Amino acid sequence: MYEQLAEAHVADRHREAQALRTGHQLVRARRLSRKAERAAAQARLALARVL
Repeated sequence: MYEQLAEAHVADRHREAQALRTGHQLVRARRLSRKAERAAAQARLALARVL
């Protein structure tokens, strides 16, 4: 019985860690997306200045 309880606890922790990891990946993807958009805007501005 204790073994099943321990296994359930470990499984809960695993699911919790997976959810946190997914959340961190989403935050990182958003951050990279914003960074890419800023870089593209700077490139357009630089191109406009040259032309």
